[in-house]
Amino acid sequence: METDLEKLYQNYVAAWSTRDIEAVVSFFTDDCVYEDVALGVLNRGASEVRAFVQATLAAIPDFKIEPKSVFATVGRLGSEWIMSGTQTGDFPGLPATGKAFTVPVASIMEFHNGKIRRNTDYWNLASFLQQVGAMA
Repeated sequence: METDLEKLYQNYVAAWSTRDIEAVVSFFTDDCVYEDVALGVLNRGASEVRAFVQATLAAIPDFKIEPKSVFATVGRLGSEWIMSGTQTGDFPGLPATGKAFTVPVASIMEFHNGKIRRNTDYWNLASFLQQVGAMA
């Protein structure tokens, strides 16, 4: 049985897939926190989330989220997914390599009034760097 949060998550993934930055940002509360543990990045508020999404899509124009499993409980959702794409744009300290990558990710989300209040992503940075040729 699909929960409201699981449906919301499907719509969130669809927004990423269509590269609709404003749609992605619309899923977050104004005072949200988006943490990318692998990168050591903590984005606070919609404007920082917007900048993070823009930078990600600029560096990885074919960025893809492929959900593998999702579970939800009251106000919380967990997801395992595959992040993939080709790093054709620069990241801070990492010039474009033009190489593709595929990395598993786990995300934990907390919701408030139907929007994401906190999102934390966990993934292996070393695996990403090896695949894009930035680390042996």
